[in-house]
Amino acid sequence: MNTPPVGPEVDTTPRPLPARVKLRGTHVEVEPLHIRHVPELWDAAQGADDSFAYMFFGPFATQAAMTNFVGEFASAHDPMVWAARPVATGVVSGFLSLMDIQPKNASIELGHIWFAPRMQRTRAATEAMFMLLKLAADDLGYRRLVWKCSGYNAPSRRAAERLGFTYEGLLRSNLVVKGRLRDTALYSILADEWPEVRARIQAWLDPSNFAPDGTALTSLRRTA
Repeated sequence: MNTPPVGPEVDTTPRPLPARVKLRGTHVEVEPLHIRHVPELWDAAQGADDSFAYMFFGPFATQAAMTNFVGEFASAHDPMVWAARPVATGVVSGFLSLMDIQPKNASIELGHIWFAPRMQRTRAATEAMFMLLKLAADDLGYRRLVWKCSGYNAPSRRAAERLGFTYEGLLRSNLVVKGRLRDTALYSILADEWPEVRARIQAWLDPSNFAPDGTALTSLRRTA
């Protein structure tokens, strides 16, 4: 009798939920989002309306509107949101989250990433994302790390590929965001891929990889 093909057996222990704790890196600190962060976030968002183009929220017409949003956003358990404070400036300049948390499936998404223009494409931005990925994979034991973004969002797609996520496909017209249909690009890193991804990001973040003017000597993006 032929046995139907099935997937490999795995540890079915549900993974822990992320905790609201501060994480400290070399270039950035991430701390649980709170309404006390709003003045700095509001300042960072000025003149940056385009940075919200692919987000489910924003831009915000007033600081009060941002405060209302952050108050609700910060109180959720999924997504679990952190504010990002680059060490170089000491000023909160964005936020990011772990979301679509599935303890039984050991799957978790890095998402709702909003960095002000002054934080984009910096070591602080890369390290902030890396710290949450490391928290999920190494500390909490999640097997599947997920990245989703609008299919039109070329910068986000490049960021996913740069970090080491593998493209899985396009979910066609699966969401409506701000009154517009959205295709969703889906990426993942699996448990057996994570050690190589982690080592590559750690090597890129190492001080020896940067020239005196702060220019990276090697690219984080995979060449093959």
